[in-house]
Amino acid sequence: VKAAGLVETLSGEGPFTVFAPTNDAFSKLPEGTLESLLKPENVEQLKSILTYHVVSGKVMSSDLSDGQVVTTVQGATLKVSIANGEVTLTDAKGNVSKVAKADVGTNNGVIHVIDTVVLPN
Repeated sequence: VKAAGLVETLSGEGPFTVFAPTNDAFSKLPEGTLESLLKPENVEQLKSILTYHVVSGKVMSSDLSDGQVVTTVQGATLKVSIANGEVTLTDAKGNVSKVAKADVGTNNGVIHVIDTVVLPN
């Protein structure tokens, strides 16, 4: 978030819903991906990926429904699936991320912790 220059944006009034990947989620990316994204010349790509994890408004887990499509701040969509009490997101590339912890309150919205980095096209 710091490398992409988004600290001020995400600290703003909001509200925002952030699907926040765990550290283990970032370790699932192909080797060298994170290092490459942190290079100054790739800041726009990093910003695109990070804003793909953010939705405008405060969306609690109880507001999500199976088959729902949410539009991210980046402009692309994520598909929500709910089965057996488990919420998953499917990204533009078909990757699936499970919500590991939902409804973590913040001053300007809510965070849902996910186990895989979601990626736009």
